[in-house]
Amino acid sequence: MLGEALNKVRNWPRITIYFYQGSKVKFVKETARNQRLIASSMAGISRRQAILQTLSINSNDRIMDVGCGAGHLVEQLAKATSGQGQVYALDPSEDQLAEARDRCSDLSNIIFLHGSADNIDLESGVCDIVTSTQAYEYIEDIDAALLESTRILRSGGSFVNVSILWDYFRFYGPDETLNNLVHDAFKEHCYHQMLPMELPGKLRGLGYKYIKNESLAFMVSDRDQNSPARYLETMMANFAVTHGVSKKDVEDWRVQLTEAEVEGRFGFTSYPVLTSAYLS
Repeated sequence: MLGEALNKVRNWPRITIYFYQGSKVKFVKETARNQRLIASSMAGISRRQAILQTLSINSNDRIMDVGCGAGHLVEQLAKATSGQGQVYALDPSEDQLAEARDRCSDLSNIIFLHGSADNIDLESGVCDIVTSTQAYEYIEDIDAALLESTRILRSGGSFVNVSILWDYFRFYGPDETLNNLVHDAFKEHCYHQMLPMELPGKLRGLGYKYIKNESLAFMVSDRDQNSPARYLETMMANFAVTHGVSKKDVEDWRVQLTEAEVEGRFGFTSYPVLTSAYLS
């Protein structure tokens, strides 16, 4: 049984390394595809549900999704307005926008914007809601990006963001030294490891009120196709190989994850946090 499982992980598709710019993840080509698989997993579904439950969307709302990716949330936001409101979908990756356009091709109330979060091509105060899911931690000048989101949001508008506390993002099962090696390398993948801890103060300084942080933490104990762990493992492995970890160490790490799963001692934890606020 263990031998079959190890052969299975060795035969998993490997993602070509195309996704780094300034030592940080860039969601293009195969990495964008992997991110879409994560967004379609149980973790992606649950966080979109949390965002929608937090928002009180009206049919005429104008909504901006910063870092829209493949459009999973954009599709649901557009449907939540019953086709009468307007959704703006912003992303710096043309690959992701192409997927988002395809996903939302039956919806006519979406405008796709290719650009960065610190320079949004919209008039001031045009949006009732600004949302974002795991985008701001990848932006080096987070203050400029938050200022721009605030500029396009009307007074009284809602801001909802989901970002991860990366210090609590962890696989369990491999040898501790080897596991630490891969995780330490992965810390370089984004600019802001603990953004949810910093965000309330930054938002308060921009004039937001009623700021709340809500834990969306979860743990999984398998790596099936509905588990985010399966795809995040691949993403971490490829990042580690390009950031000082040998291919042998990375392969050993993945084999040990498989052994741990077969033996019933595998685990993966992640700590997303939903931050909500209203602009005064």
